[in-house]
Amino acid sequence: MQNRYDFIYLFDVKDGNPNGDPDAGNLPRVDAETGHGLVTDVALKRKVRNFVGLTHGEQPPYEIYVKEKAVLNRQHMRAYMDCKLKPESKKLPKKQEDAKRVTGFMCSNFFDIRTFGAVMTTEVNCGQVRGPVQLTFGRSVEPVVSAEHSITRMAVTNEKDLEKERTMGRKFTIPYGLYRTHGFVSAPLAEQTGFSDEDLELLWKALEQMFEHDHSAARGQMSARGLLLFKHDDRLGNAPAHGLFDRVIIERTDKAKPARDFSDYRVLFDEKPIDGVVVAGASENLGGGVTLIRRI
Repeated sequence: MQNRYDFIYLFDVKDGNPNGDPDAGNLPRVDAETGHGLVTDVALKRKVRNFVGLTHGEQPPYEIYVKEKAVLNRQHMRAYMDCKLKPESKKLPKKQEDAKRVTGFMCSNFFDIRTFGAVMTTEVNCGQVRGPVQLTFGRSVEPVVSAEHSITRMAVTNEKDLEKERTMGRKFTIPYGLYRTHGFVSAPLAEQTGFSDEDLELLWKALEQMFEHDHSAARGQMSARGLLLFKHDDRLGNAPAHGLFDRVIIERTDKAKPARDFSDYRVLFDEKPIDGVVVAGASENLGGGVTLIRRI
């Protein structure tokens, strides 16, 4: 990779819980002071991992390191076996060259390690990798309202409960929320992990399509609504990320009624030229090495 990227990712949810908080009875996550909805970066990365695993069949170089029921030490042992080395408890190989080989094996085989990084300092130590792709929390454009719904189940679990009419439960949703996440892709860090332009294209594809393979009753209808990529000519960047993000403003079309659909908002972009940055899709040169690419 020879370019730095910054990006804005927009997604929404209708009548669902995009990211429940286990510390609050699985209520939708919110900023306690402003009421804005939150979705953690971990939740978004989980969906990227699931999409890549689904589309590439968990085969190298697209295996997934952090997944359900994964035994991490077993994966680390594969690296040592491939390098014909014997692991020493909680320590990397003494030779720097051997340590790099072990960590390199993990990066080359696991998509999420070379993308997001990983701390692999368990009993079978494979080192620590800082990933080139980082995401912020998703934050709703406006405050969200959590609704609590009582639900019933007619069936019972045990025979002793047959006399009961039904079992009660609770479900939490928000009627509608449009969320905005910022992301960053570092070319120097990509060089260290082996993250390639092909991996980057797969990441964009995952962000565009991952919600289509993650539907559930609890999450309602979640959809990707926009992916704006700022491509820098210089691998270290031509403009600060916050200056690019500030150019994109999302506002309501009609504030007299509550938002219930993406069409209730409009996305505005300040198109003044930026030295060295391109805004990428319907590719638009902003000048000075920055391009804007709109993909969705």
